[in-house]
Amino acid sequence: MKSFESDFLERQPIPHSFLRTILLLGEYRGKEALFKEQTPQILESLRQVSIVQSTESSNRIEGIEAPAERIKKLVEHKTTPRNRSEQEIAGYRDALATIHANHTNMPFTVGMVLQLHRDLYQYVAQQGGRWKMTDNEITETGADGAKIVRFRPVPAHHTPEAMERLHTLFREEWDRGEIDPLLLIPTYVFDFLCIHPFTDGNDRMARLLTLLLLYQAGFEVGRYISLEHLIENQREGYYDALCKSSQGWHEGTHALLPWWEYFLGVMLLGAYHEFGRRTGELTTTLTTTHGAKKELVFDTIGHLPEEFRVADIERACPGVSRPTINRALRDLREAGKIVCVKGGRDAIWRKT
Repeated sequence: MKSFESDFLERQPIPHSFLRTILLLGEYRGKEALFKEQTPQILESLRQVSIVQSTESSNRIEGIEAPAERIKKLVEHKTTPRNRSEQEIAGYRDALATIHANHTNMPFTVGMVLQLHRDLYQYVAQQGGRWKMTDNEITETGADGAKIVRFRPVPAHHTPEAMERLHTLFREEWDRGEIDPLLLIPTYVFDFLCIHPFTDGNDRMARLLTLLLLYQAGFEVGRYISLEHLIENQREGYYDALCKSSQGWHEGTHALLPWWEYFLGVMLLGAYHEFGRRTGELTTTLTTTHGAKKELVFDTIGHLPEEFRVADIERACPGVSRPTINRALRDLREAGKIVCVKGGRDAIWRKT
């Protein structure tokens, strides 16, 4: 709530280069709306991939992992959780689905945040939907193995009040309409992380709330390009921006620009760049006639790691059948572009 107190936002310096980023994001939002009308089948393909990537990446950032095939089945509701990790993955899946389906009807209140956290932990014995009962710290391990306290969030006994204050001030600014939502959204997420209101699940909740607020502001690129996946691939920049902006937060002397630049200039703008690249490539591929799906497989393999499995291709090409994928693999092998390094049902292929 510190970032919304006493005209703090109005006093933040904004360089011209950053204003250009905000203008670009507005332009991309317009192109996204146009693309949604013209090629819905392409967006559906991207959406299916994004759901799996978002669920996988957001949990993996927190050290919650499961085999890729298990995650895919969990996301598609084709299996039930077997252990704690899968229970948390299923909870994130459901919370994400709620936002995708109901974001226009979800009032952005403290009660909604608690309900979303309860949904996140619905399959776990630990009860979600409660503010932290003990103080927490944000730490990192130094090169010598010693624990370093990076930030001390709001104490537990002040957390309910802090969250109420954050939501009151955020809603006042949102309704007033004098500050661009593209500045209000990352500022809310930043203050949420500084409060760190839950015992566990704060970072995953921040990513869910990021999606919800962006959707409510009309920026839906996270439906088609996984923001969580982008954050996972840029973790160093993510934590570095948080660290820089959090200095002096308790005193109200912090600088929001490092976090704004990461959130809008790296993550969100990066998502729109990826959206443009993916839709452009898919459009080119899908408008061809003969062998279009095989070409899509060729393109997908080009973006996969050096070693990959058929399951990796299936996740990226949900509308392509296994026989078509096998034919594409055969063509690439005959052309000397890939080799099979492990046969059988879970075969591993390597690019040459």
